[in-house]
Amino acid sequence: MMEPTHDEAHAGALGSRLNWLRAAVLGANDGIVSTAGLVVGVAGATTARSTLLTAGLAGLLAGSMSMAAGEYVSVSTQRDSEKAALAMERRELREQPEAELEELTELLEDRGLSREVAREAAVQLTARDALRAHARVELGIDPDALTNPWHAASASFLAFTVGALLPLLAIVLPPATLRLWVTVLSVLAALVVTGWASARLGAAAPGRAVLRNVVGGALAMGVTYAAGTLLGAAGV
Repeated sequence: MMEPTHDEAHAGALGSRLNWLRAAVLGANDGIVSTAGLVVGVAGATTARSTLLTAGLAGLLAGSMSMAAGEYVSVSTQRDSEKAALAMERRELREQPEAELEELTELLEDRGLSREVAREAAVQLTARDALRAHARVELGIDPDALTNPWHAASASFLAFTVGALLPLLAIVLPPATLRLWVTVLSVLAALVVTGWASARLGAAAPGRAVLRNVVGGALAMGVTYAAGTLLGAAGV
């Protein structure tokens, strides 16, 4: 009988992938809700397809660029902090190696190893790659996999764009008499999916997450539609 192969992803890689998936789902959710609120609000004031398309495209582009820029700035700051922490650790290892070896030993002891085993492990890890050992055990950083702001920005841009396309197409493609209902129903269905997906990725019960998602999206569309209707009636 063949031995089973061990193909499971390491916990760190799996956690990173789950974080990316969760960010993608939340980005798509933001695109759905914000663009739906915008086009439904405009639909309350006018039925002109060109106006709805212009408003929807403007919202899609503004939202996706804003998400990408915000993610880039945020992750760049995180990357700079990681680099600074690694530079400080590199300096400490150069200037006080014995103190750093003792620190690594104590950290391994805190993880449940005996003093003797922790000391031996610290010595071996230091001999192999002291900076990588301290980065992973002390700082929780993988020097070979620092956060990438360009990846984060592009992922946010794509996720928001995909989410925003749904309400945009739903409001401009159907006949005028069906646009609002098609948009509302398709958006609520999409919010059920994104709510369920985000809950499952976070290992949470999906029922409450789906309800929050749907109620929030419905409230956003209701408020903007009411505002659009009032402004349209007032001739603004």
